[in-house]
Amino acid sequence: MGTTAAGLLLLSQPVGTQNQLAMSLAAMAAMAALWLAFDGPRARFVFLAMGSLVVLRYILWRVTDTLPSPGDPVSFGFGLLLLLCELYCVFILFVSLIINAEPLRRRPPPAAPAADLPAVDVFVPSYNEDAGILAMTLAAARQMNYPPEKLTVWLLDDGGTDQKCNDPNPEKAAAAKGRRVELQALCAELGARYLTRARNEHAKAGNLNNGLAAAAGDLVLVLDADHVPFRSLLNETVGYFAEDPKLFLVQTPHAFLNPDPIERNLKTFERMPSENEMFYAVTQAGLDKWNGSFFCGSAALLRRAALDESGGFAGITITEDCETAFELHSRGWTSAYVDRPLIAGLQPDTLTDFIGQRSRWCQGMFQILLLKNPALQKGLKPIQKLAYLSSMTFWFFPIPRLAFMFAPLLHIFFDLKIFVASVDESIAYTATYIVINLMMQNYVYGKFRWPFVSELYEYVQGLYLSKAIVSVIWSPRKPTFNVTNKGATLDRDHLSSLTLPFFAVYGLLLVGCLVAGWRYLFEPGVTNLMLVVGLWNFFNLLTAGAALGVCAERRQLERTPSLAISRRGQVALGGRAVDVAIERVSAEACTIRMPAAALAPGVGHRPVRGTLTVEPVAGARPAGALPVILGPVARAGTDAVCSLAFGTLRTRDYVALAGLMYGDAEAMRRFQLRRRRHKDLFTGTLQFVWWGLAEPFRALRYALAGEAPRPAAVEAPAAAAPVYDEPVRDAGPAPVPPQPIDLPLAAPARPVLPVRPAAPVQAGGPAHAEVHAQAQDDGDWVRLMLDYENDRALAESGRRTDAA
Repeated sequence: MGTTAAGLLLLSQPVGTQNQLAMSLAAMAAMAALWLAFDGPRARFVFLAMGSLVVLRYILWRVTDTLPSPGDPVSFGFGLLLLLCELYCVFILFVSLIINAEPLRRRPPPAAPAADLPAVDVFVPSYNEDAGILAMTLAAARQMNYPPEKLTVWLLDDGGTDQKCNDPNPEKAAAAKGRRVELQALCAELGARYLTRARNEHAKAGNLNNGLAAAAGDLVLVLDADHVPFRSLLNETVGYFAEDPKLFLVQTPHAFLNPDPIERNLKTFERMPSENEMFYAVTQAGLDKWNGSFFCGSAALLRRAALDESGGFAGITITEDCETAFELHSRGWTSAYVDRPLIAGLQPDTLTDFIGQRSRWCQGMFQILLLKNPALQKGLKPIQKLAYLSSMTFWFFPIPRLAFMFAPLLHIFFDLKIFVASVDESIAYTATYIVINLMMQNYVYGKFRWPFVSELYEYVQGLYLSKAIVSVIWSPRKPTFNVTNKGATLDRDHLSSLTLPFFAVYGLLLVGCLVAGWRYLFEPGVTNLMLVVGLWNFFNLLTAGAALGVCAERRQLERTPSLAISRRGQVALGGRAVDVAIERVSAEACTIRMPAAALAPGVGHRPVRGTLTVEPVAGARPAGALPVILGPVARAGTDAVCSLAFGTLRTRDYVALAGLMYGDAEAMRRFQLRRRRHKDLFTGTLQFVWWGLAEPFRALRYALAGEAPRPAAVEAPAAAAPVYDEPVRDAGPAPVPPQPIDLPLAAPARPVLPVRPAAPVQAGGPAHAEVHAQAQDDGDWVRLMLDYENDRALAESGRRTDAA
């Protein structure tokens, strides 16, 4: 505290503009040297401390020297608003640095004898999900590596409640009754238990509490309907509860098989870490150090005794997960975060669904802030209060983001001086502050967030979340829980229905750039300040241009998301059985590799039925054979790479498919590690500028094309609901021996979509050549350079992962 007081006193001493610039440049140089030459916690703290000193100098200058005169109330009002937005951002920056200064990395839990393991109830709450999605989740949950007598899987169905079955609308009532019967049969065959309730009260929290009333296990594992667990989930989490009797939560990351709309429309899913990875890989681990990691609604184990003490899952707000953790932390319970991906889920496919999901999160966190202020909550330690305040006040970002977007226009159009500074002062204070802020963020989050991507996500959400913020502040108890739609069909390129405001903002900023340029060049008396403000507005224009690319929805090339795996199996085709390597799998198809000589003559020119038997992972029992249809065959040297479609799946087939796709959690971890490579400020900025310049033209092309559908990608047969027959036991039936099949089949109505190969992209390889051919067709040398840099880094990352 003494050192801090002395440092703040030193910072408060006035210095000239040139001396300030020299100090900031020296800090930049020292930080760069630390970054390049040193590593470890001490270097990390010194780096962040030096950057923080520059940030504090900037804030002191902003507060004392840059506000307009109160004699000009309009300029002073807007200037004060801008300053408050900057103070909010600095608050979030410093809180995040405190929370994330030294994230906690937990060691694996101790192994316990099977007799000492607690009983676990698995809750899968459902509302309107397709039976095929539920079958995969339930089948994988039943196959988790845990004593079967201590594992009970529950399907908590809110789509077949008595209230819905007795709906006044006959069609809705019939649909609910049909759903109930269908899911009851599904659970009976998969060895799960079906549970519904009388009324749909208190949304997901009420559904989970209904499950608590029927279950009796020591621990509860909560899985969203589309969050499929890997086999090792319980092995890597249950042991922590034996170490700490006050532990109420073990949360694991949410990992996703499909891109969100921003990743898909900007084509970054295979090469850039997902937005949520920064939260799960850094922030949750940082919160864990301070006993502040919280329940995220799924992929988490909770202690039944703790839930009973607090009255079950909290349901006052629409974010029952964070609210439940908040209540239990305040009662003295502890939490743990395990940074290992142990489930694979689905993200919203369309921008509309994405914004709807984020609006619910935003409103729910504001509800907790307004109704249960962490700063006033008894039982929380000061650092826990700060942790919860950081998580809740983060969602205020739409207000400052929009303020920064439109502030330059006030000077460009109306000559309002809301930021009083000369050009020299702007360079010495503002420009150096921005660069050092970027350096600190890139230093802490560089592996998990590319430069300026946060700004893009915040702007895309901000236009619509600002309305959500106003509504919840006006009426904190009004928001209701809405289920996020997943698995939307995107069979053509089109503009999102939310695009119009983004085009309007882009047009306004474009006019602002033109006016600023004209005034600077031709209007007498305009100073260099107009140039500075014009550059600020141009950066906003780039952000708005990249956002137009997000609104230009690309067609989905895969009907169901796939995962690169590394498994062995045996395929029986045309009367012969061949050992194969399985490289990628989805709910509809898989890619296999086999010796080309093993294929019968003519195979690959017509569909051929067969079976695929998969070698089980260590400790698992065989799960039977999957019926497959051989699709396209590609030659790769002496190997043949084949696509196998699964066709219509019976319930027993979901047991085998879940064992294939979710038997090894390392598959998801390898995928994430391939994307986690540091993106430096130069190439990250270049990539962002390219999006800002190029994506508006693609959005304009979609707009001019109208609603006419474009040629769709070759697609696989639609996923079918399970076909019910005899019951399936825990590990499925015994393996089915290969049967010779030599009858030719009629071609399917739609050809099978080849699943992408699992091997990492290598420079000079087929995928690399395809990317560069496309870039040459577009005639854009910048894209060529960026794609080459990304592919090279991806190849190097793949080699490092393989070596590890």
